[in-house]
Amino acid sequence: MSRISANLLLMLVALIWGSAFVAQSQGMAHVGPMTFTGVRFLIGALVVAPLMWLEWRSLQREAKPLKQADGLQIAGLGALLLLGAAMQQIGIVSTTVTNAGFLTALYVPLVPVLSWLVLRHLPHWSVWPGALACLAGAYLLSGAHELSISSGDLWIIASTLPWAFHVLLVGRVADGMSAPFLVAGGQFVVCGVVALGWALAYEPYTLVGLQAATWALVYTGVMSVGVAFTAQVVAQRYAHATDAAIVLSSETLFAAVFGYLLMGDRLSTAGIVGCGLIFASMVGVQLLPLLRYNRGPGAAGQ
Repeated sequence: MSRISANLLLMLVALIWGSAFVAQSQGMAHVGPMTFTGVRFLIGALVVAPLMWLEWRSLQREAKPLKQADGLQIAGLGALLLLGAAMQQIGIVSTTVTNAGFLTALYVPLVPVLSWLVLRHLPHWSVWPGALACLAGAYLLSGAHELSISSGDLWIIASTLPWAFHVLLVGRVADGMSAPFLVAGGQFVVCGVVALGWALAYEPYTLVGLQAATWALVYTGVMSVGVAFTAQVVAQRYAHATDAAIVLSSETLFAAVFGYLLMGDRLSTAGIVGCGLIFASMVGVQLLPLLRYNRGPGAAGQ
C-alpha cells in the first residue's frame, strides 16, 4: 500500500468516526461511559474475530507465531485505547459538544512532538504548520470562541495524551508483527474487557438502558471500532504517524458535514474557514513532502 493510499484509507476512518459522533452522544444518555466503552469495543472485537483467526492460522503455517513480547505490546495498545476512550467518554458527560470537539484536536500537534522526543524522528517541516492549521481549524469549526474550562474539559484534555501515543505507536507495532488484525482485535479485547469489568463493579446499569442504547452501541461497535479502528491499524503500517494525526483530525470536518446533512446544523463563516484550514493542512501534508523528490538532479530542466 502506498503512502497516499494509506492516507486515503485514514480519511475514510475519519469519515466513519465523524458519522458516529451523534450515535456516541445519544448512547451516553442511557448507559455510563465505561459501560458504553466496554460493550462497543467488545462488539468491535467480534466483528474482526474471523480475520484474527485467519491471520493466526497463517502465522502458524509460516512458523511465525506471536511471542509473549508481542502480546505485551498489544496489551499496551489496548491500555492506551482504554485510557483515551474512557477519559473522552467521561468528559463528554460534563462538557459541551463544542468544547469536546475542539479539545480532542489537541492530540494533533502532540503527535509530531512525541515522534521527535520519543522516536527521534524529525517530521517534514510541513507537518508543523499543518498541525497548527488543524488545531486552528477545529477551533473555528467548533465555534468555541469563548472556551471555558470545566471538569469535563480537563478529562478531554487528558485523553489527548494516550490518543497521541496510540497514533504514534499502533502502526509500528502492527508492522513489526505483520499481524494488523490480531493487533486491532487484541487491543479491542483488552480495552473492552477492562472497561466492562470496571463498569460492572462501579457503574449502575439496567437492561432497559442497554436496550435503549442498542442502536448506538451496535453502530459505534461495528463501524467506529470494528471497521474504522481496524482500518486505522492497517493504514498506519504505511503512513507516517504525524501524517495520520492530521488526516484523522478531519473527523471534526466530517462531523460538521453530517451535522449539516442529518441534523440541520449550519456553519458560520468562521466554521467554513475552519473547514478550509483542515482541508488545506491535509492536502499540504501530502503534497509538500513530494517537492523534495521533484527537485532532484536535472529537475530544473524538466
